[in-house]
Amino acid sequence: MSLTEPTIIGALSPSRAGDFMTCPLLYRFRVVDRLPEPPSPAAVRGTVVHSVLERLYDLPAPGRTVAAALDLLEPQWHRLLEEEPAYAGMFSGEREQAEWLAGARAMLERYFTLEDPTCLEPAERELYVEAVLDSGLMLRGFIDRLDVAPTGEVRVVDYKTGSAPGPDFEAKALFQMKFYALTLWRLHGSVPRLLQLMYLGGQGEVLRYAPDEADLLATERKVQALWAAIERALETGEWRPRPSRLCDWCNYRELCPEFGGTPPPVPERQPGDTVRSTRRTPRAATDEL
Repeated sequence: MSLTEPTIIGALSPSRAGDFMTCPLLYRFRVVDRLPEPPSPAAVRGTVVHSVLERLYDLPAPGRTVAAALDLLEPQWHRLLEEEPAYAGMFSGEREQAEWLAGARAMLERYFTLEDPTCLEPAERELYVEAVLDSGLMLRGFIDRLDVAPTGEVRVVDYKTGSAPGPDFEAKALFQMKFYALTLWRLHGSVPRLLQLMYLGGQGEVLRYAPDEADLLATERKVQALWAAIERALETGEWRPRPSRLCDWCNYRELCPEFGGTPPPVPERQPGDTVRSTRRTPRAATDEL
């Protein structure tokens, strides 16, 4: 690190920022306590679909067909099972697993109704990015796809395996994309031309947004405020639950005071609890923060 670089005070990814905005206690359980969670069939299916779409672009353009994508599905699922054998326990039997795979096939088929991959040559796939703000807060995460036009304009693409949000929730959905755009802006000095969310669930939909510097400055202020709130909670040990409809799907309900539970004692904060090395396999590091 040179003398002009700020000291890193913490690190934040879009997923962990989203956790804190959803519920500070959820953030604590995941990041501070590091409590285990059972694998989610929906989340694992998203991982498999993302893996197929990443590898689809390894093929020559004419070979990027629906059939080719479907042929990649089961090999990617088996590869993931080899890495995480516990995923096999998500299903009560072969029939349930077959239905789960059928849902993944439907998402891949829907992808081809949203864009034509034979006309695209992504500049990057599964791109890990990190940038340090002037305050010393490090922003980092994985971008599903980065497209760069011959003129140099950048499009940030993210695949979502859920359904598109309603108008009232679009701003929340775009926060992750603005987070990525802010990181790229601080890293390279130019604002991405377009942010594109591709929803492969439901009927399939594409949400596009063209950010500007004012948008990204507002996002930077929001991220800084989030980190300040996280720091206060780390100092005081107060992690307030924020009840919502999402509580029905929370894996920590039995520990939540809102549902009669008692959280475990807050662990002592040790160096490295919120800042870890980014010079290792980055996917795991990003998912922790």
